Amino acid sequence: MTPPPILVGTCSWTDRTLVNETDWYPKKSMSAAERLKFYASQFPIAEADSTYYFPPSPDLARGWADRTPDGFTMNVKAYSLLTGHPARPDSLWPDIRGAIRPEFAGKRNVYSSHLDPDAVEEAWRRFELALRPLRTAGKLGAVLLQYPEWFTARKANREELAAVRRRWPDMPVCVEFRSPAWLTTPADRDRTLRTLTDLDLALVVVDAPNVAKLPAVVEVTDPDLAVIRFHGRNDETWKKPGTTAAERFDYLYSRPQLRAWVPKIEQLADQASTVHALMNNCYRDYGVRNAADLISLLVDSG
Repeated sequence: MTPPPILVGTCSWTDRTLVNETDWYPKKSMSAAERLKFYASQFPIAEADSTYYFPPSPDLARGWADRTPDGFTMNVKAYSLLTGHPARPDSLWPDIRGAIRPEFAGKRNVYSSHLDPDAVEEAWRRFELALRPLRTAGKLGAVLLQYPEWFTARKANREELAAVRRRWPDMPVCVEFRSPAWLTTPADRDRTLRTLTDLDLALVVVDAPNVAKLPAVVEVTDPDLAVIRFHGRNDETWKKPGTTAAERFDYLYSRPQLRAWVPKIEQLADQASTVHALMNNCYRDYGVRNAADLISLLVDSG
């Protein structure tokens, strides 16, 4: 393993294609707790992505803390409702589900705009509350806010970023934009970097397929944290309708491709206290294989 400040891992340890279609885990019959324990023996960090689909409970976060060793770090992906994505009605807390405005009742998906403002604020509060056991254990790395393509670089959305910091004044947060507009032109990039820096929100540096048109802006906006997420480079599946989440990230990086990232990661480590390098190409064992590759390359470089 690479020692801090560079932590390398994957964005999921429970993907079905990893569990069912590979022999990476020692046994197919391992429980969820056993899989997490084994994963944490191999890597120093993981990102929990199930929390995007269903908000976590304090008991779940406490279990993560209890089942991982001292020094382990876990990033947590924010619930879809909090970042402007659609959420399934049955994923909402029952009382907040009851706050869906009548004109949106019965819809397949719920957006934050379908709820009363007080209910939205309560969702933010409960998400933070659920993560407290992980924070108390010293194992929460950051909450990932991944914004959709339609969350573009306009004033209302910059104000939404400021609202994040008002809601969570001391929460470690990293922000990933899926709209290229935030970072494409020099003027937009400078404005975005200033906004994130002023709010102590860490920019997520991305490696993504060309079709996504997402630039890899290797910059630090929070001196405590830099985050890189590797999405693979599969142009064919990135936006293909009907593609599963695993199939979308069906891409295995070559060692030369990862080696090209080593000086960039080291550049970030010179400016931030901690760097999280996370493989999101979680198709079969591609993510864990590439995470091990990157650790080896970083060790060789050091």
